[in-house]
Amino acid sequence: MTQTTRRSALSEDEAATALAVEIRGLRCSYGGYEAVRGIDLEVRTGEVFALLGTNGAGKTTTLEVLSGFHARTGGTVSVLGVDPGSGMARLRARMGVMQQEGGFIAELSVAETLRLWQRLTSRPDDPERLLARFELAERADVHVAKLSGGERRRLDLALAVWGTPELVILDEPTTGLDPESRRRTWDAIAELTEAGRTVILTTHYLDEAEALADRLAIMHRGRIAASGTLAEIVAARPAGFSADIPGTPPPELPELDGDITITASDGATAVAVSTHDLQDDLTRFLDWASGRGIRLEGLRAAPASLAEIYHSVRAADTDEEG
Repeated sequence: MTQTTRRSALSEDEAATALAVEIRGLRCSYGGYEAVRGIDLEVRTGEVFALLGTNGAGKTTTLEVLSGFHARTGGTVSVLGVDPGSGMARLRARMGVMQQEGGFIAELSVAETLRLWQRLTSRPDDPERLLARFELAERADVHVAKLSGGERRRLDLALAVWGTPELVILDEPTTGLDPESRRRTWDAIAELTEAGRTVILTTHYLDEAEALADRLAIMHRGRIAASGTLAEIVAARPAGFSADIPGTPPPELPELDGDITITASDGATAVAVSTHDLQDDLTRFLDWASGRGIRLEGLRAAPASLAEIYHSVRAADTDEEG
């Protein structure tokens, strides 16, 4: 797993103490359905924060509350020190938003869309710069209605980052993009944080969260199932190792701290261990095998991965009410 290396304009101490977003007990409903069920979140100034979860987990609703597009039914929310429920007019000049579906005027060209945005926002920027930055210069005179899905996403992103706002909210920014455009989007996000800006994004691409996010949260059925840095989330879950031992049944296994699963088949015994102390348990297991002259086949050892954690959260029935 690789994380983008970047230098924030804020010191580590400033980034650790300044909050761009603070959510306490947030609840949101659509009619009788509660989409967000009492979540707490903090997003620090100058960081990239990724919100993960399946469709219906409550991610987009949470972003809509932060963006002023949806009223909450409970809890408190502070965005750049302002309650978006009552102070959105003060926030609009300080934040950029990219929703899943852009509200473009189909009859306008790409260049006309950017020039219109230039008149509507107080943040200064250059349409020509953004056309080049998001590979839209050759499509400048094309009507929005004739753009591909990926081109529309790039135009959406150009509007969201116009004038380098203090906070940028991106709802699935790379959906529909080809690999090169996706990489350019990652670079644009890195540029924002290098300038000390804060980015909150949702994504279904786990490699994207691993590469971009300083911290992340996984939502499930309207609640936060896990949150923290990637290292913190992974460390909270058991690691594992496994191997095949010739013969059945195997010699008595060593005492390990983790949970052992034994499966016999085809003249061999498969041993799998789930443990919070990978180094010590694996060392004991290898010493045990070496001391008995046992040749282990298919030995594998690895910490928990974000993919495993994400899928375990999806499978868990954390809300009996459904």
